[in-house]
Amino acid sequence: MKRDLYIDYAKGFATLAIILIHTVFWSGQFYIPTELRVLSLLIDVPLFYALSGLTSGGNVEKTLYRLLKLQITFMIFVTFLFFLDYLFKVFGLSTFGLSWMQEFYSTFGAKYVPQNISNVPQWQNLGNWYLHQYTNADTFPVVMGSFWYLKVYFILTVFGVLILRFFPKHLNWFILLCFGLTLLFNAFPHYYPTGQVGYVALYLGIFLAAHRLKGKKIPTKLIPVLYGILICILAIVFWNYGKEYFLRMNKAKFPPKMLYILWSGLSLITLFVLYNRLKITKESFITYIGKNAIFFYFAQGISSSLVYFAVAGLKDKMQWWVLMILIYLLNVMLAVLIAEGLKKVDVFGWKVLEFLRKKTASDKI
Repeated sequence: MKRDLYIDYAKGFATLAIILIHTVFWSGQFYIPTELRVLSLLIDVPLFYALSGLTSGGNVEKTLYRLLKLQITFMIFVTFLFFLDYLFKVFGLSTFGLSWMQEFYSTFGAKYVPQNISNVPQWQNLGNWYLHQYTNADTFPVVMGSFWYLKVYFILTVFGVLILRFFPKHLNWFILLCFGLTLLFNAFPHYYPTGQVGYVALYLGIFLAAHRLKGKKIPTKLIPVLYGILICILAIVFWNYGKEYFLRMNKAKFPPKMLYILWSGLSLITLFVLYNRLKITKESFITYIGKNAIFFYFAQGISSSLVYFAVAGLKDKMQWWVLMILIYLLNVMLAVLIAEGLKKVDVFGWKVLEFLRKKTASDKI
């Protein structure tokens, strides 16, 4: 089957949007206006769940094998990150001293200050990362701060493929159940469950709804209706609650509340409107990012942490919007370079595993 470059293009565009979000919400938190940070959330992780739904199927074995490969790639990456974090801290301690590191992180908020930097590897952190308990990597705080997406992706993909395989005729009911639970949690916030339940309820619904639209095209007459309804709802919310309510958008994202759901709905509608309409016929830089989205997602966590150094030295020397553009471009450039390096690390990791497999394999049954 011919690869749909629209999917790759959308993934690449969404990945660049995630880099923007992590530019303005992490190192940009003390110099970029909140209004722009809220606007950046228009294109966010719900697109990735929708794109997964558009490319999903009911083949359980194939899906679980793909998730297993992703888990191994993830473990290779966090192993590399663990030693990189350790070496970075040792280098910082030996060259500049502990005070240098703590002063650097305290510039961006006390919650990111490493409290117990040690030249002894914290092996329990590596084990926690393998098991998707994202304890902080002091040197690269953005990495673990963005990994919540991956855990939810694993969970909803397993649920999704099981639903598509064993209950294909009842797909609409599962979509209604997911969105119904989301409405229930928002209508009665004191019942909003802790953990991943709220995340999975919403994003599984998006995943399944996207699968329902797989291969289809939204009718042209319906497009202005969809946009009109959503824009009217947002206008009513703004009229009743004001600007300050929208400025709390990031708090409405974790876990996803109705404000964030409506806000991200604009990009979801656009994704589905352009699906099977916008024809991408040539490879490009953006489609390349889309094809390698997981490595760029890993890479942007490192690059979004590294740009703190540039911001620390430049934030008082130029206008905020000039600095934001420069830091974003730097972030993208670093993400590209790091992603290419991570691809090589991944290849090396798989070769090591294959070597170990051959060494430990037995010819005897």
